[in-house]
Amino acid sequence: MKARNTRRTALRPLTLGLAVSVSALSLAACGDSGSDDAGAKKSNDITVGLLLPDRDTARFEKFDYPLIKEEVASLTENKGKVSYANAEASASRQSEQFQKMIDDKVDVILVDALDSKKIAPDVRKAKDAGIPVIAYDRLAEGPIDAYVSHDNELVGQVQGRAIVGELGDRAENSKVVMMNGDPADPNTARFKDGALSELQGQVHIVKQYDTKEWKPAIAKANTEKAIQAVGLNNIAAVYSANDGMAGAVIEALEEAGATKMPPVTGQDANLDAVQRVVSGEQYMTVYKSFLLEATNAAKIAVAKVQGRAIEFAALTRETVDSPTAKNIPAMLVPVVALTQDNIKETVITDGVYTVKDICTPKYKADCAAIGLD
Repeated sequence: MKARNTRRTALRPLTLGLAVSVSALSLAACGDSGSDDAGAKKSNDITVGLLLPDRDTARFEKFDYPLIKEEVASLTENKGKVSYANAEASASRQSEQFQKMIDDKVDVILVDALDSKKIAPDVRKAKDAGIPVIAYDRLAEGPIDAYVSHDNELVGQVQGRAIVGELGDRAENSKVVMMNGDPADPNTARFKDGALSELQGQVHIVKQYDTKEWKPAIAKANTEKAIQAVGLNNIAAVYSANDGMAGAVIEALEEAGATKMPPVTGQDANLDAVQRVVSGEQYMTVYKSFLLEATNAAKIAVAKVQGRAIEFAALTRETVDSPTAKNIPAMLVPVVALTQDNIKETVITDGVYTVKDICTPKYKADCAAIGLD
């Protein structure tokens, strides 16, 4: 079942404004990186440890790791390298990988923590060993040196605003199901807070679910529970915190017999999600510039090893607090709401996908219908 509609107007003002912000940040990040400190370590022969959380989120393997690896090489005259490990959704495995990075005496660790609290002792061990730790994409607890991510509350706001805008005059009486992420992920609370700031008082939130480890299978099972409790035809929209869960939500709705898909949100601009946006099965996804996040994380990691002060550079212009640390130097990259209306201006312009990638034979007619051919 495909709901081929062309809902193309609700998010345009927000999208354009954020696109300008992304461009401005990109220019700033390419600017002055600060003066070298006295006695700074100058060696380019460095090893950056990179710990990513899972393979279900397509961007980690396809974009983040290759981009970080490429940028580290570029910044170090091809002398620096990246030691990479993926936790495959296991917090205990990530802890073991973290310890191996310490044992191998890498120069700096970039970690996207699967569990922000459980990772704290590992961060402390690294610090005790003299290895700086940078939280990547998710704010880890413990004595981290810097944080690189997107404005995660804004992600939720963009998603919530999309639902309200699409429901329009029907919003007040509409029943909405919320499929939140993993409660062990600190970003989940920020996504949720942002979404609730737009949804509360505007729609009727009838069910909310947490999704352990962001697993699509759990999201699908919870959607099936929501259908039983609320009724298929009574679900006006589904807030899904990311694209992996969005696909599972849509699958459950289709299997239950939905003939018209309610607006479903997502995040990460996975290829299959962009294709669902093209076909009208998924209303929107949040596009987060992998290029800006990954390359600037690499810049900060190399700067830390080489002794340059990131706080006084163009790299960290903000600070954030975690439950265990205050005033952490941070770079927060803006986000963009991706809809049928701006696929060319986002993922295609940035080189994430080509039209050929998106418009496979299955989606050729849908692409033509929205001018993406």
